Amino acid sequence: MDRNASKAVIVVSSHVARGSVGNRAAVFALETLGFPVWAVPTVILPWHPGHGRATRIVPESGQFADFLRDLENAPWIGEVAAVLSGYLGHAGQVDAVASLVGKVKARNPHALYLCDPVMGDTGGLYIPEATAIAIRDRLIPIADIATPNRYELEWLTGRAVADIGQVTEAALAAGPATVIVTSAPVAHAGGTGNLLVTESEVLLAEHRTIENPPNGLGDLTGALFLARRLGGSDMAEALQSTTAAVFEILARAAKRGADELMLETDAAGLSNPMALVHLKRLAHPGRNLTA
Repeated sequence: MDRNASKAVIVVSSHVARGSVGNRAAVFALETLGFPVWAVPTVILPWHPGHGRATRIVPESGQFADFLRDLENAPWIGEVAAVLSGYLGHAGQVDAVASLVGKVKARNPHALYLCDPVMGDTGGLYIPEATAIAIRDRLIPIADIATPNRYELEWLTGRAVADIGQVTEAALAAGPATVIVTSAPVAHAGGTGNLLVTESEVLLAEHRTIENPPNGLGDLTGALFLARRLGGSDMAEALQSTTAAVFEILARAAKRGADELMLETDAAGLSNPMALVHLKRLAHPGRNLTA
């Protein structure tokens, strides 16, 4: 890919010294696929919090806002084709991210904003409620693409998500034109999937469940889907290829007994995944489509 083209992606998320989560996963994936990345850390950690308590460095709100303002005014801002935001260190970072998205879109109306609302899972919120509210009220409404897990979708919309029909309705109510729900329910026992919902189609990419997966799957999913869309793939192709790549890398890490995704070892799977993923087109609540 021509690095002089307007294909740079600004990734705003957490940074860990060890592991493949947050910016470490997203930046690696995007750069491997040929996209220049401007990486912005929202918090700096030695490792993912799931591995145990450790030092947490969060930029002060004013400094963070100044940092993003510098990027807004950078002479290269026209290179940016997309912004991806993930884990945020505190609620004070939300307005700065929203401002950055606005400036990028003002310069490039075709730029995409993908919001991965990293806020919780089946055990509940793992960020302060004020931060979750700010993401819901300021970032989700301006996102072109959102990639919540099922718990996050339920929290964002206040809707039940017990089955595929309820997940679809909640995704349509969420706001963004494209919503990918990770950990979506599927009909077969021992399976899971990514559900993509737009105003015109509902697509489900299914694969088998792998117990106790390493962290970083959501970060990787958002980055890969964004890369596919920036590269010209349609929704179905982007969803299937993204899901296959993430599942393949997850399965390889699990087979080795790794406690982190091994992106550096399995980088080939990012662009040319071999894993088989079943893609289904489901009935859309607002359209007369057949399953």
